[in-house]
Amino acid sequence: MELLIVMAIIAILSLLAIASIGVYTKRANSLSAVNSLQKIVQAQMMYAESYPATGYACTLEALGGDPHSGPPTPASSQLLPSDLASGFKQGYEFTIACGDKVTANNVDRFNSFTVTAKPQSVGKTGDRGYCTDESGQIKFDPAGGVNCTQTLGQ
Repeated sequence: MELLIVMAIIAILSLLAIASIGVYTKRANSLSAVNSLQKIVQAQMMYAESYPATGYACTLEALGGDPHSGPPTPASSQLLPSDLASGFKQGYEFTIACGDKVTANNVDRFNSFTVTAKPQSVGKTGDRGYCTDESGQIKFDPAGGVNCTQTLGQ
């Protein structure tokens, strides 16, 4: 009888621990997403300085690239690690959308961008979606989408 009571207590404690792990995992994923957005904005600023005729990059692939494949180019600037340049990191999906552009000599120069990070599975990998642009100000969508209306307190 005592053994059953001990086993029941262990089972209850295990269930509590499993629930806590999910909460901590989502929180870690969320913090990673915010940090990744900051890295993408920094990479965009360096990209625009390195390739002024192009302006900002319109894809994460352009900010990534293998450093062993040769010198950086506008299509592979090697400014982001490969995991982030793939668009998926720690339960979040990242995308870049270019904004206004100026065309000169048949070359497009993009003057703005928007980066979004949304959970791959809302409620499981994260609860909030995040957005930022060339200003670097991070906003969030409490519903987990990309309708970012609330400013993240930093």
